[in-house]
Amino acid sequence: MNEAEQDRLFADAIGRFGGALARMARGYEADADLRRDLEQDIQIALWQSFAGFDGRCALSTWVWRVAHNRATSYIMARRRHTRRRWTNIEDIELASDDPNPFDRATSEQALAQILSIIDRLDPPDRQILLLYLEGIAGAEIGEITGVSPDAVATKIHRFKATLTRRFAQSGDAL
Repeated sequence: MNEAEQDRLFADAIGRFGGALARMARGYEADADLRRDLEQDIQIALWQSFAGFDGRCALSTWVWRVAHNRATSYIMARRRHTRRRWTNIEDIELASDDPNPFDRATSEQALAQILSIIDRLDPPDRQILLLYLEGIAGAEIGEITGVSPDAVATKIHRFKATLTRRFAQSGDAL
C-alpha cells in the first residue's frame, strides 16, 4: 500500500473513530498528560498499521484491534513500573466501605465510578468492557480481542451485575 492510501485510511479512521479512541484512552489512563501520550501512541500505531491493511476485516475491527493492542501494551509496560494490582472481572468485588459517590450522583460521577471499576481490571477484561461501552457488538468484540462471543457475553454480564450491586447499595437504579 502506498503512503497516500495509508494517509487516506488513517484520516478516515480518525474522522470516524477519533472521539471513541479518546474515550477508550481515558479508560486505560486516568492522568491527562499520560493519556495524551497514549492517544498519540495509538494514532502512530494506527497509521503504521495501515501499511499492512488488506481489507479482510472491517475498518472498525482493524482500528479497534490496533488501538486496544497498543493500549494493552502501554498498560503492561506501566504495570511493570507501578506494580499495580489488577483483578479480572470474575474476582472483582466492591468493598462496602468504598467511597459512594452515588448519593444524588450526577452522570459524570457515575461515569467516574464506572471508570474506576474498569481501571482495576486486567487489560483483557478492560478491553472487552471499553469496547462494549462504545457500543461494539459482542461478535465484533470477540473478533477484535480473540475471545469467544460466549466469553465476551459472560464478562459483560458479570460487569453489569457488579454495577447493579454497587448502584443498588446506594438505592440508585442503573
